[in-house]
Amino acid sequence: MKELLSIINLTEAFKSFPSIGEKTAERMAYAILEMDDNKVDFLINTIQNAKEKIHQCENCGALIDSDSCPYCSSDRSHDICIVVSFPKDILTFEKMDSFKGIYHVLNGEISSSKGKTIKDLRIDELAYRIKKENIKELIIATNPTLEGETTALYLAKIYEDYPVKVTRLAHGIPMGSNIEYSDNLTLLKAIENRTDLK
Repeated sequence: MKELLSIINLTEAFKSFPSIGEKTAERMAYAILEMDDNKVDFLINTIQNAKEKIHQCENCGALIDSDSCPYCSSDRSHDICIVVSFPKDILTFEKMDSFKGIYHVLNGEISSSKGKTIKDLRIDELAYRIKKENIKELIIATNPTLEGETTALYLAKIYEDYPVKVTRLAHGIPMGSNIEYSDNLTLLKAIENRTDLK
């Protein structure tokens, strides 16, 4: 029997998720059919709600679902700022439950293969925040990849004359990996053993 077009389309939709292959996507598609209407409605409404409400904070770039950003609040230390490549990286640091500073999201890394240049990153916004918020230290937490290292070195260079200390996460994180996959202890040690870039 020829597979239904609706199942094929649903499978293709699930395949657009990271790390989801053909078989897993197919199982997910059939799982949807087995759900009762209430669960399906909840899933649909949750996805729509997330797409409508979640947006980036204009100041730090974190993903938030309200007008006020919890990461930019005054009860956090503005002396130290972790600079990450992507919004999802913030949650990885927050899971440690020990960093009480602020964050800045670059929205990517310098990459010739992906066509990402310094103009595409939120670098000017960071320079503005250093002065406005009187940030004393930047911890560069870009991924330990060629693109991440290039971005980190570029940031260290352009903030050379700024009155701010620029450090890099220690290399307890393996080269070629992503911040989001690092465990809490590895991240904590990487912050504690960060190296000076200036």
